Amino acid sequence: MIGALATLLACQLAGEVLARALHLPVPGPVIGMALLFAGLLLRGREAPPALEATSDALLGNLGLLFVPAGVGVMLYLPLLARDWAPLSLGVVAGTLAAIAATGRLAQWLLRGR
Repeated sequence: MIGALATLLACQLAGEVLARALHLPVPGPVIGMALLFAGLLLRGREAPPALEATSDALLGNLGLLFVPAGVGVMLYLPLLARDWAPLSLGVVAGTLAAIAATGRLAQWLLRGR
């Protein structure tokens, strides 16, 4: 489990280093996740059992990781109340754009079949 956790953290660190060194507009953990995915693809086999178990344990406790975000929302509640209109517009527009992009991508992928 320690080795698998070290692998996950090493991928995140590599992503952070790449994001900062290359001034990329993508968060380091996202780049690290892509690096981990590429590494697993190059490996060609199933993911190591220890990595699967560690990932499942982290995903099982994912709700705990949202506690700081919830506290932050409560901390900035007056600011959110003041700027509710542009925030709501951004959430609705972003959701609609994501739904449209997902639909277009699904159409494009299914057209090839």
